[in-house]
Amino acid sequence: MGHHKTFSDDPKVDPALAGKLFKVGIGVGVVGLLATAATLAMGEEGRHQFFFSWLTAFSFFTTIALGALFFTILHHLVRATWSAGWRRTAENIAANLPLMAVLFIPILVGMHDIYHWTHEEVVATDEIIKWKAPYLNTGFFVIRAVVFFGAWIAMALFFRRNSIKQDESGDVALTFRMRWWAPVCTLIFVMTMTFAHFDWLMSLDPHWFSTIFGVVIFAGAMMSCYATLSLIGLWYTKNGILQNTITQGNLHDAAKMMFGFTVFWAYVSFSQYYLIWYGNIPEETAWYALRLDHGWQWVGIAVLFGHFMIPFWFLMSRHMKRSRTALAIGAGWMLLMHFVDLYYMIMPTLHHGFHPHWADLTALIGMGGLFVAFFGRRLASDAVVAYRDPQLVASMEYDNV
Repeated sequence: MGHHKTFSDDPKVDPALAGKLFKVGIGVGVVGLLATAATLAMGEEGRHQFFFSWLTAFSFFTTIALGALFFTILHHLVRATWSAGWRRTAENIAANLPLMAVLFIPILVGMHDIYHWTHEEVVATDEIIKWKAPYLNTGFFVIRAVVFFGAWIAMALFFRRNSIKQDESGDVALTFRMRWWAPVCTLIFVMTMTFAHFDWLMSLDPHWFSTIFGVVIFAGAMMSCYATLSLIGLWYTKNGILQNTITQGNLHDAAKMMFGFTVFWAYVSFSQYYLIWYGNIPEETAWYALRLDHGWQWVGIAVLFGHFMIPFWFLMSRHMKRSRTALAIGAGWMLLMHFVDLYYMIMPTLHHGFHPHWADLTALIGMGGLFVAFFGRRLASDAVVAYRDPQLVASMEYDNV
């Protein structure tokens, strides 16, 4: 435990560094998305591939942004101390939700290619889908998407704007205001995130349902959030940013939370599988049956080992969590496994046999470039840390013993 620390870092990032990050991100993003769009010229098969690759990449970055939003809410909800140094970074990641709302437009355009339940002739002849039609219909789907993004963007902007105001005034009342709204935002977040992924991912197979599916997505989102924070923290300190503010203890804590949500993800994923296997109801088991054959079984094994067994042993050690190199490898690996997990959920709907496509990679790179670019833009516009947060010094002094 350190004592008598004071904030001594420059709260601003070098504009040249932030500008370079933005320019590189925009360049990579535009090239990646244009390459992905090239599949639209490849006939019906290419069009289907475009929309499914887009949905997979969109889900990956949206869950990271949502994880960061909940990190911010949770910080205020539990009045956490250790996370004060991370708060602005999480706010900046969550502030990419307006970008993700724009990137959701192609999914609305391609609904007929993505979602089986949008076909009227299917609804007319399928009793299960017909029964779900009052919920699963195009108009209500679009309305819900607007509500989801509206709620998320409003919460992200509320916390970030009040945080920026506190940089200017140092008013502790702003902290209490954000704490007051945190419980309300928690309830809104839980409901909107759950139903959003019921809509966008679970309804890919409208016959299948799982009441714990939203929790599985939440666990992956939080794990990926902490992995992203860890990588950004390492990048900060490598480039001379917040070297005295983001401490070894802060990085260790982010690694512990990443490890914890890795275990939690394994628990809820196994719970989902076990209950469906035990119930043995055809409408439920069909989802797993599709993913246990034709090459998808190997992706499932990769998820089992890569998302849980390997990182469990790799990240459990205190030494690994406090090693910059090991933490970078572990965080990067977990982000890769989060993508593979989402790919395993989404892509078998399009390809009943494992059939990777280059558009899967270009869509990921393209959205990733834009995600990084707009994050870099916020680094240039405001302080990179909430340097007048009354708990910041306590965060700097905290360490794991």
